[in-house]
Amino acid sequence: MKKLLLIGALALLGANVNAQESHFKLGAHAGLPIGDAGDAYSFNAGLDVAYTWEIADNFELGATTGYSHYFGKEYSTPAITMGPITIPAQSYKFNVGAIPVAATAQYSFDGGFNLGADLGYAFLTGDADGGGFYYQPKVGYTFAEKHNVYAGYKGISKDGTLSSVNIGYAYKF
Repeated sequence: MKKLLLIGALALLGANVNAQESHFKLGAHAGLPIGDAGDAYSFNAGLDVAYTWEIADNFELGATTGYSHYFGKEYSTPAITMGPITIPAQSYKFNVGAIPVAATAQYSFDGGFNLGADLGYAFLTGDADGGGFYYQPKVGYTFAEKHNVYAGYKGISKDGTLSSVNIGYAYKF
């Protein structure tokens, strides 16, 4: 993992040397957890920040981060009575946040359609600890040169996969 992050950092530094133009992107996303994550979480939403360099015609490479929150489903245990002792009913809700630090790439086709991917590491917060390998392939559409809408699959691998399907919007400055 450390080698992958080092290779990504070196690629970004090399891209900066040959870059024609750079862009700051700010966006938001919302999604539905799927797989094992769908059993424990009901919704996913967050903010995204990226800085990219146009290293070739229609191809951007850069760095991205942000915050993604997974809203936990509520679980309840019934009250238990054992003779004179009563254990009251309990309610539990586990929420997890993810802060990715990743490389991002996007290829834009004529007509506004684009394909992209983010690869890196996500630090987990809230009711989780540590982090895991972060990846997000996505397909999108850019209109009016500065607005991008996309659909993607987000995964964080750590003893299983925390995953969701998302839609998002980004504004390019």
